[in-house]
Amino acid sequence: MAREIITLACTECKRKNYTTEKEKRNTPGRLEKKKYCKWERKHTLHKETK
Repeated sequence: MAREIITLACTECKRKNYTTEKEKRNTPGRLEKKKYCKWERKHTLHKETK
């Protein structure tokens, strides 16, 4: 299986807010998405963590 469960962490408050899946063959690098952070109360950039 090439799908992997990853965790997304907010770049501003550094908290791990979301989990999602990604296809390792299509996106070998770290994933970045704009998601809502409930602690910051705004949309922020979330990056993939280990």
